[in-house]
Amino acid sequence: MGSRNSDARLIGLFIDMLTAEQGAGPNTLDAYRRDLTDFSEFLARNGMSFTKAETQALRDYLADLDTRGFKSSSVARRLSAMRHLFRFLLNERIRSDDPAAILSGPKRGRGLPKVLSISDVDRLLTRAKELAAAPEASASQRLRALRLYCLLEVVYATGLRVSELVALPLSASRRDARMIVVRGKGNKERLVPLNDASRQAMADYLAAMDALKGEKKKSLATSKWLFPSFGQSGHLTRQHFARDLKELAVSAGLAARLVSPHVLRHAFASHLLHNGADLRIVQTLLGHSDISTTQIYTHVVEERLKSLVRDLHPLAEK
Repeated sequence: MGSRNSDARLIGLFIDMLTAEQGAGPNTLDAYRRDLTDFSEFLARNGMSFTKAETQALRDYLADLDTRGFKSSSVARRLSAMRHLFRFLLNERIRSDDPAAILSGPKRGRGLPKVLSISDVDRLLTRAKELAAAPEASASQRLRALRLYCLLEVVYATGLRVSELVALPLSASRRDARMIVVRGKGNKERLVPLNDASRQAMADYLAAMDALKGEKKKSLATSKWLFPSFGQSGHLTRQHFARDLKELAVSAGLAARLVSPHVLRHAFASHLLHNGADLRIVQTLLGHSDISTTQIYTHVVEERLKSLVRDLHPLAEK
């Protein structure tokens, strides 16, 4: 009975459920697996398991995370993983109770996302374009620079998650494509518009790839991905793009810690809202299933409303 309901096996069953019923993506699944494995190891050190742990053991684990210096946001994520796990064990009748039901999470405010200004994004794009046009660059260096410039233009034009961006299919680069179909979290599809700048960046990047001679070009040309690589995934990795982006930030005179693919996604949303876009439209473009997720940007809307009242109200002081 113990081996049948071992923690490792229960984590496997739980991950299978998330995949089959909720369509969770690989990054989400990896996070759950890491968090629950750490929780299981803590219980094992104290002679317990998922099927035997009581509420106090869960409290002890949360206290242990705090002692280890975990941020409140990380503790809250671990608590969420435990809640989902024990609800699953209850529903599957592996347990007859839910020891996580009465736990409360750490108090934490939801931080505002880091946002680059329009001029900061323009500096990144300008610098990327300069590097792509550098006369001393070799063909492979120019291709890499054009790829980075293309990635920048596309993410700022669409607000894609970095995992969605690097896994774009080659078909997204069709010359007549005004919209692309993106497969996001939960395997859900959405339509995202492309602007002229991003479509031109794609065309220039692909032209440079076609011009690159030798075996490298031949093997990459058969790839189904827009940003192919020789790695296991077959396409550029999130980590590789993030690394290139930080190098570009430094080259453009920006602090590397302030720039990441996710920050560019935030810039896309914030700049749209600042210029009058509807929150529901931005929710759709970002692929948020719940409007509450998009509401982290309400500070942008509030600032814009204040300026509108200040500038346009007939009784406002001039």
